[in-house]
Amino acid sequence: MDVGDVRIGVAMCDPDGMIATPVETVPAGPAAHARLLQIASEIEVVEIVVGLPLSLSGREGPAAGKVRAFVQVLAAMSDRPVRLVDERLSTVTAGSQLRDSGRTGRGTRRVIDQAAAVVILQNALDAERTRGHAPGELVVVGEPTEGEA
Repeated sequence: MDVGDVRIGVAMCDPDGMIATPVETVPAGPAAHARLLQIASEIEVVEIVVGLPLSLSGREGPAAGKVRAFVQVLAAMSDRPVRLVDERLSTVTAGSQLRDSGRTGRGTRRVIDQAAAVVILQNALDAERTRGHAPGELVVVGEPTEGEA
């Protein structure tokens, strides 16, 4: 997932964990958690992967704090593990890929969040295959996650 203030992009992968594909863009807001968990149930996900927005230097800012708060609620509501992974440059990469495929303007705005979610998930899948273990940090409900005071 690519969690933003306005929209949340959702992607999924094939059962073998090789290829990420777009699923849906969910409006951010009070109903977002329930819809995201409904999607997770419908497509039978094993784990929920959420992008953590870090600065280029790797530091966390206000956006990362919002995502951490969001995933605490999501993890508390979910029966699936939730994992935070570095999403640096995912939206930039997604935008570039969309432009390269001929999508511009309003058409891009409608799908950029899904495309960013695909980039986040694909990077996580590739990292897991390379390293032999899942990247990022597992969210533990009720415990401060890395970067929280």
